[in-house]
Amino acid sequence: MATLSPNSVTSLKFQIIEVDITPPKGIYSRNWGAAKFDVASGVHKPLFLSCLVTQSDDGTLGVVISADLGWWKNNDDERNLRTAILLACGLSEEQLLFCLSHTHAGPSICSNDKDQNGGEFIAPYLEFLKNTAIESINKVKENLIDGFLSWEYGCCDLATKRDLNLNGEYLIGYDPSKPADQTLLIGRLTGANGELKALICNYACHPTTFAHENTLISPDYVGAMRELILDKLNVPVVFLQGASGDLAPKKQYVKDPEIVDANGRKLGYAILSTLENTSPLGKKWTFDHALQSGAPLAIYVEKQIVPSQVFRQIKFEVKIPYKQLDSIEKIEAEFSACEDRVMKDRLWRKLNTRKSIGTQTHAILPVWIWQFGDAFVVAQANEVYAIGQELIRAHFKDRYMAFINIANGYLGYLPPEDLYGKDIYAVWQTPFEKGGLELLIAEVIAKIEHLIATS
Repeated sequence: MATLSPNSVTSLKFQIIEVDITPPKGIYSRNWGAAKFDVASGVHKPLFLSCLVTQSDDGTLGVVISADLGWWKNNDDERNLRTAILLACGLSEEQLLFCLSHTHAGPSICSNDKDQNGGEFIAPYLEFLKNTAIESINKVKENLIDGFLSWEYGCCDLATKRDLNLNGEYLIGYDPSKPADQTLLIGRLTGANGELKALICNYACHPTTFAHENTLISPDYVGAMRELILDKLNVPVVFLQGASGDLAPKKQYVKDPEIVDANGRKLGYAILSTLENTSPLGKKWTFDHALQSGAPLAIYVEKQIVPSQVFRQIKFEVKIPYKQLDSIEKIEAEFSACEDRVMKDRLWRKLNTRKSIGTQTHAILPVWIWQFGDAFVVAQANEVYAIGQELIRAHFKDRYMAFINIANGYLGYLPPEDLYGKDIYAVWQTPFEKGGLELLIAEVIAKIEHLIATS
């Protein structure tokens, strides 16, 4: 009988801290080609950096940083930041996940934008992020408490499919004709006495409620979700963006903050709803016996379980081919000649991606897998389509599987190979050749199977 594993509770030490990382007034913050401004006029809600440190019984540390930021246009910026954190905190590469929520209403974190209006604030802001992360990790490491991490699946219908085929033309917007992955995974961090201390929210949905008309710095829907949970439960939430390459809210591309907050409350209430059905600490809703009645009944009861002490971390690489890409010189010439603001923005992004690739013909995609008992966290840098997390979860029906986009870097989309050849944004934007997503899925499944076999 395939039921979720009873060993989804892990005993560990942990602590979490949240730090305000709202950028300085005047920083370059143009994230949309259609935007008519370069600098935000104000702040909708503050941006936060959440730092979660876990430590296993054998002393193994794991650091998860979740920041209300968009994406890395320049891989050197991310690499320099993460390398500095690893060195300052004495961590190995396997021990750190630096994850971005993917808000589209945040500041630029690309040093190549230094010559843009407000670009002079970017380098100091990156330095601030580095120092904030290092200080947070060191502070949290000194205040670890004994406790447990447990998991629960729920659902939330905020996410919808966003590759809309309108009379043969593909647009990025609400597609009511296809069902979306609405899986919500909640991690509960409780103290030794069972008191709830913090939550992990792994959910896949583009934070694109605010768009080109918005002039406010914002964490998008994540902000209102966080506020609702704090109000109802008085605990922080570590938000981990899932495989949202083709997922976004139905109501998006707006400048009305109330729509943004409504989307956040939808996710927040889904979290609260999921928690209503969780088992008490140290117990699991488990099949007990069959009972003959008017129908044969399957009787489940709360059964005592022994928490796992397993915490393992691995990092591996998946090699996938790049497309035949235009040269840097050609893109630079097109950028210099272009006078259309929207097209110039597209070319600027394309140029940054091309420079990150250099002369490589294949991408070496790093992937991190953390095992907490019989639960697994899969983290990687790109924008994977939802089918990626769906297939991995379907393969491991009896396990809890968290999947994270835009962790420890960024380069492009990973759409399924059957979409290649279609004029879809994610297909022509990505530098990766078709088949990359399928290679990634196969490698992740193989690595998790090996971890399970050797547990």
